[in-house]
Amino acid sequence: MSQTIHATPSLTERKRQRVQQRIVDAADELFAARGFDNVSVTDIAAQAEVGRTTFFRYFGDKAEVVFAHEQEMLDAITDVAARDFVETARTAGHAVEQLRPIVLELCDLASANFNGYALHYELVQKHLELRARDALKTQRIAERLSDLLIARGTDEATAVFAGQVALACYQTARRNAKTSRTLTEETRTAFARVAELGS
Repeated sequence: MSQTIHATPSLTERKRQRVQQRIVDAADELFAARGFDNVSVTDIAAQAEVGRTTFFRYFGDKAEVVFAHEQEMLDAITDVAARDFVETARTAGHAVEQLRPIVLELCDLASANFNGYALHYELVQKHLELRARDALKTQRIAERLSDLLIARGTDEATAVFAGQVALACYQTARRNAKTSRTLTEETRTAFARVAELGS
């Protein structure tokens, strides 16, 4: 059984993470109270008790704060790639099946913060700019999943196809899930429906 070994972050890294989380928490609080359009970078920086320069050291704009946890999800895929040795997927069905537990793990990660997930989903649904950015961000996750399969020896065409199918399962679940608590279960159901297509 493989085991993940995580290096302890340095003091500098821990401080960086705390400041970034303070900015995210401040933005979430303001977005929840005032809405996305009525909050500025200056407002977020003041709420987090940091300067605007510090804010821009972490985020390019206020919309990026809404997607602060995307890197965490990408890193989780990388962790799986480093942790699990899995045989090469030779068929599209096998490739999708390899991605299923990874996507379910990402769902658990995304929905761990119930209030944060609900706010994120609400903001994305209400703002065209955020919907467009969300589409790009989720596409990056699909690409990372495909890259994982390619690194395991799966041919590129199969890996890209499987990554897109896995993404479709996740997006279907996001639309069907009433709350973040049902996101993982809805994703599991979506993957089961894909498996039925091949039976």
